[in-house]
Amino acid sequence: MLFEKLPREKVFRDPVHNYVHVQHRVILDLINTPEFQRLRRIKQLGVSDYVFQGAEHTRFAHSLGVYEIAREMCDNFVNNYPTQTPGDGLWDDAERPVVLCAALLHDIGHGAYSHTFEHIFDTDHEAITRAILTDPHTNVNKILRGVGPEFPEMVASVINHTYPNPQVVQMISSQIDADRMDYLLHDAYYTGTKYGLFDLSRILRVMRPYSDGIAYEANGMHAVEDYVVSRFQMYQQVYFHPVSRGMEVILFHLLKRAKFLYESGQFESGFSPRLLVPFFEQTFNLTDYLKLDDGVLNTYFTYWLDYPDSILSDFADRFLNRRPLKSVTFTDQTAYLLPRLRDLVASAGFDPHYYTAENDSFDLPYDQYDPASANPKTQIEIMQKDGTLEELSTLSPLVAALSGRATGDKRFYFPKEMLATQDSNLFSPIYEKFQHYLLNGGLISVSASKCRPCR
Repeated sequence: MLFEKLPREKVFRDPVHNYVHVQHRVILDLINTPEFQRLRRIKQLGVSDYVFQGAEHTRFAHSLGVYEIAREMCDNFVNNYPTQTPGDGLWDDAERPVVLCAALLHDIGHGAYSHTFEHIFDTDHEAITRAILTDPHTNVNKILRGVGPEFPEMVASVINHTYPNPQVVQMISSQIDADRMDYLLHDAYYTGTKYGLFDLSRILRVMRPYSDGIAYEANGMHAVEDYVVSRFQMYQQVYFHPVSRGMEVILFHLLKRAKFLYESGQFESGFSPRLLVPFFEQTFNLTDYLKLDDGVLNTYFTYWLDYPDSILSDFADRFLNRRPLKSVTFTDQTAYLLPRLRDLVASAGFDPHYYTAENDSFDLPYDQYDPASANPKTQIEIMQKDGTLEELSTLSPLVAALSGRATGDKRFYFPKEMLATQDSNLFSPIYEKFQHYLLNGGLISVSASKCRPCR
């Protein structure tokens, strides 16, 4: 396998890792491909910069960070746990090329505005990642084939979680992996949320390979515990932020309206988004996909500010100029009120198909291994002095309290105008009825609303 070292190490400056060290020709060549450079034009956190103004970092920076953490993992393993005999469960550094390439390329298939784009056009960034790696027409594939004819498929199998060495898979994808550790640190740095920080150096120091994957030494358990709590906090405070989700709803409905106008033959030719047409028609190929980035979509949205369709132009304005929908939480017990609220939104002159939405965001901060589940998670193993393994939540009361408990909420989104209080407004009676079902940011039942003092 050809994995040639550079004559001199190249470095990239990074605010989280200080330096990202590139030591191999293949890694530098992959970074310089058009497919990888496209990640400079895709924000890591999508629309979160509408809430956290510093969160404009890119998937390019994140991918370099994941590579750097994986490189440090390999260095730790080869220095401290090198294999002595075949099958001894220690680290075989012949795995380094596939680890580093998989770490660097794990997100290369992400599209413009990532997850929102996936939902409206039914794309799958992991499938597209594998296609970029294995399609003989991509620059990435040509470079990977230079390592070996089967190497592109090997890297793709890591992304697909089917690579035969579980150590390699868990380094890139598990409950504590290079991907998660980097995005938590980068996202915490750029959003200014200090509770997302944890001791990466300590975690890397106490990681060790064993025959079935990766474990952590018992004296480093508290660093791992801190990581789990940091991840929990970031989901609650950043990833599930209600305003970010409101902007995602705006983006989703903006693309949904454009798609509807195109499919119904109503899209005016002067405003036609040529690069989106293959996605409207579901005929797109890999070349079409790689032409899109956040800036391309924003350019179309700017054109649509002047579009004659009032819904499309309004949502373009709402997205570009940060006019998010407002929201309230609801539960299974108050969900029966949602049709009533939609009717009131319609009575106030808003099309409820576009100006209302339900959004639920939940996450398991830590999930114990359950082989019967549809997608069983790899549990975090703590290695005792005698070599036995204990699952993290059995040792940590803090992690046990978070384990298996989905956290998050369900929200109903609606126009901010529904919260207006002007007595002279034509729709004031409708606004008052709407607000009668709201209390402290949530929906309340009919009986509770009857007891509630009028405004």
